[in-house]
Amino acid sequence: MNPTLSPRSVAVRLLALLCALGLLAAACGNDDTDDVEGPGAELPDGDAGGDVVLLSHDSFQISDDLVAAFEESTGYTLVLRPSGDAVEALNQAILTVDNPQGDVFFGVDDATLSRAFSHDLFVAYEAVGLDRVPESLRLDPENRVTPIDHGPVCVNYDAEWFDTQGLDVPAGLADLADPAYADLLVVQNPASSSPGLNFLMATVAEFGDDGWIDYWSDLRDNGVEVTSGWTEAYYSWFSGPSSDGDRPLVVSYGTSPPFEVPDADDLPDEGPTGVIDSTCIRQVEFAGVLANADNPDGARALIDFLLTDEFQAEIPMSMYVFPAVDTVELPDIFTRYAVSPDEPYHLDPDRIEENREDWIGEWTDVVLR
Repeated sequence: MNPTLSPRSVAVRLLALLCALGLLAAACGNDDTDDVEGPGAELPDGDAGGDVVLLSHDSFQISDDLVAAFEESTGYTLVLRPSGDAVEALNQAILTVDNPQGDVFFGVDDATLSRAFSHDLFVAYEAVGLDRVPESLRLDPENRVTPIDHGPVCVNYDAEWFDTQGLDVPAGLADLADPAYADLLVVQNPASSSPGLNFLMATVAEFGDDGWIDYWSDLRDNGVEVTSGWTEAYYSWFSGPSSDGDRPLVVSYGTSPPFEVPDADDLPDEGPTGVIDSTCIRQVEFAGVLANADNPDGARALIDFLLTDEFQAEIPMSMYVFPAVDTVELPDIFTRYAVSPDEPYHLDPDRIEENREDWIGEWTDVVLR
């Protein structure tokens, strides 16, 4: 413990001493005072207003400048607690719903939204700025979660590898099971990974209840590699310029290719990596105020901040997804290489809720047996 006392600590101790001596009865009495700070109370100078803890997956990014901007504008101190891939982080949040480890959760998406709701993970809050988010992204009419970003989950390819090998890029999901593409694809486990779960749902949407299991059996026989999360798949197995692997096909995002362009001031006609548009499934990411949060006022302030132009403008080049506020101007490198297909795969939330755990179990039996 630091023995040096701050001026605020000295003032508090002096007040306590005077109270004990009966010299400041009016100030120290509590029968007729209402000095407890409410949500809109002005914070005293030097009082940070407490910590606001943001739980998220490992891919959430915010610059030091934005952290400082949030803290300066609100008086709260932002604490970041990333916890693996999105599904892993959500599992942890659900396990601790009665005694949460944070105040806000970021990273629940279309595929996991109904699961979060079934465990009463969030409380309703209509964020300031929500009216600037397109209705198509606002999937919860009760506002238990707020859309923050979106970006389709798609198969990415290493353009140079395919050019060198003289092999055509797969045209769609069915081609990935063709022996011509044996041992070329890496995916994520849907039990632990958000893009992995979304890709599984894309195959359900394409091949239907009677065909998706056979499709995955074919992928297994064709040498598909499975990792626990996106980071391992992309950086350790994919053969793209920023990665160490040797597989030219990876489940990632339609917004990943801008990341691989080496010089934002000298943009080539085509980037080093590309997207197979026909494999994409929509993904919207949300943040919400956690039920039983220690600091719900700070949580609401943080949700509001995540919808400001200041934060939204940083999303494309920090997390490589589209901002939820569609009036935010995108950088040229992003508009040129990121993909947002007109008709991505999409499954009804009720169908996801009814079948998600069965799909994951059946996938595990077929692919990891």
